[in-house]
Amino acid sequence: MSRKIIFSGMRPTGPLHIGHLSVVQNWAARQDEYECYYAVVDWHALTTGFDDNIPLRDLVRAITLDWLSVGLDPEKCSIFVQSAVKEHAELHLLFSMFTPLSWLERIPTYKDQIQQLGWEGKDLHMYGFLGYPLLQAADILVYRAEAVPVGEDQLPHIEFCREVARRFNNLYGPVFPEPQALIGKVPLLPGTDGRKMSKSYHNAIAIAAPTAEIEAQTRRMVTDPARVRKNDPGHPEVCVAHKFHKIYSAERIEELKDDCRGGRVGCTDCKKNLAAAIDRVLAPYRERRAYWEAGGRITEVLAAGQDKARTAAAKTLEIVRAAMGL
Repeated sequence: MSRKIIFSGMRPTGPLHIGHLSVVQNWAARQDEYECYYAVVDWHALTTGFDDNIPLRDLVRAITLDWLSVGLDPEKCSIFVQSAVKEHAELHLLFSMFTPLSWLERIPTYKDQIQQLGWEGKDLHMYGFLGYPLLQAADILVYRAEAVPVGEDQLPHIEFCREVARRFNNLYGPVFPEPQALIGKVPLLPGTDGRKMSKSYHNAIAIAAPTAEIEAQTRRMVTDPARVRKNDPGHPEVCVAHKFHKIYSAERIEELKDDCRGGRVGCTDCKKNLAAAIDRVLAPYRERRAYWEAGGRITEVLAAGQDKARTAAAKTLEIVRAAMGL
């Protein structure tokens, strides 16, 4: 019995931080159950960074290393770069012939990001940005994926993809499945300063961070501002470090809360314990990363994944061209 097909991808906008960790762990957990295609979607990086002179090749290598270090196995899944599989672009073009503009304009992230990035002086009134959900639909459907692991914020995009698949099938015949969203548990971690975790804010802990960097970033974490002395009663619900403890020290979170509220552990010691807990999680990833960094392994992984992806995508385009009479 053939396995169901999964597709997912990430834009290469910088090294991944621990806020991304649960997403990649979710991908890795699917490898034995599904036929998985995971793409570094470099064309998507250009939708908002077309004029930023992005070092895409370096960023592609960095994100691929992060994926491999967390546990993606090229023997079990296809890891590749979107732009190396031209069928993504062809299917996007064909979809654009019958997709109403109103479908694209109603997607929540379109207006949200136009407004948000407009405040930063970024003009996004470009077709590439308007049309990126359609390219995303082509990314998924070119493999005739039946499922897409996503966070809840991506559900409108998956529903849009399903609409595109339905419209094609109604016009030209039953070619595409309507992919289902696989909702993973993606904890929302703040940055060390309480804002959104982002490399640009210098408040993120990279997946590849060495021990010293983890300790330095953890020391900067915002804790209870009302707590002046070590033995003052604390309020863990307002503490950034506590939000991280919920994930990295989950097995003793009640004990940590009681010690904080009872003034039995100070913020400095609390953050030292947190740094050690985070380091225990990331240490195996650093070891695996060192293996994949050696020699030309990254190039080999991407080349092999590209071959598998091209083969699958080419079969889909043969069917699509025949259905459309091309």
